[in-house]
Amino acid sequence: MSTHDLPELPGVLGADDIARSAEYLVNTQEPSGAIPWFPGGHLDVWDHVECAMALSASGHHRAAVRAYDWLATVQNPDGSWPAKLRQGKVADPLREANHAAYAAVGVWHHLLVSGDDGFAERLWPTVRAGIGFVLGLRTERGEILWARGADGSPGDHALLTVCASIHQGLRCAAALAEYLGCPQPDWEAAAARLAHLVCDHESLFADRSRYSMDWYYPVLGGAVRGERAEKRLAERWDAFVVPGLGIRCVSDQPWVTGAETSELVLALAAVGDLDRGAELLAWIQHLRDPDDGAYWTGYQFAQDVRWPVERSTWTTAAVILAVDALCAATPGIRVFTDVSHGAERTAADCCDQPVALPTG
Repeated sequence: MSTHDLPELPGVLGADDIARSAEYLVNTQEPSGAIPWFPGGHLDVWDHVECAMALSASGHHRAAVRAYDWLATVQNPDGSWPAKLRQGKVADPLREANHAAYAAVGVWHHLLVSGDDGFAERLWPTVRAGIGFVLGLRTERGEILWARGADGSPGDHALLTVCASIHQGLRCAAALAEYLGCPQPDWEAAAARLAHLVCDHESLFADRSRYSMDWYYPVLGGAVRGERAEKRLAERWDAFVVPGLGIRCVSDQPWVTGAETSELVLALAAVGDLDRGAELLAWIQHLRDPDDGAYWTGYQFAQDVRWPVERSTWTTAAVILAVDALCAATPGIRVFTDVSHGAERTAADCCDQPVALPTG
């Protein structure tokens, strides 16, 4: 365990509560270092990294390092990862761009928390290869296609949430590169271009506006900041936020989810709205299992049932990271609060060439 104070939110979650939740993650981690969605279940790399970040934030540095070291062992030669793995075997060979980018967020986060230069140097080739895969899916305009199939064919569209997450990954990767003395100006340029598209050309992306992630992720991923971020969050607040329960995963369903609510808290923390973030976290404590501090994935409030009936590790991880973002117990919160303010750049700052919008 680390010597830093555990994240806590007085009146909502104490340090002992966070410690219990973190133990659920530790106990779910497999001997290999992999962290599945739930004991014996499958995993995807994005959620695995989110869990590793929560382990770092809660002081379980050795477990976090095991998670990242395992990640390096299952990376494909092209820098990607399979979309789904189960007990070390590929369950879905699709290769998603945001999975490959998110490794950078996790590695940079752990370095910020631990100060472990040796860890950063060891994982640098993994991060570099992951970003290489991501940029291989970049279009001429600068958006990132969402995946590459098992046959090597690229996806036929880009997703706003994916590209907002990739923006965060590119920024963290560039910060890691600079720290290690291997600056990557092309990554900075790619991130700036992507921020511009997310901010000012949302029509380029496939319409997933009914999903709450498309609403808040441009803020969470750092592409939108300042007044534009506040305006964006205000515009659809009532469509997604269910007072007393959390936020809807999709706007047209009576279903609130702990992970999406916690991620909205991260977005609020990034723009300094700590009070509303704390209120949202208090609301989702109805999802907490008091026995071991794990969190149920969601709640269908029209039928008054938990759905799906699982206690997902990544939901528990998102809660831990949200608490840390609100109380600033660790320097790891910089991966959410210090991502470059893409929205405050002009189009000329973000790119050298105009954006060719689709005409059909």
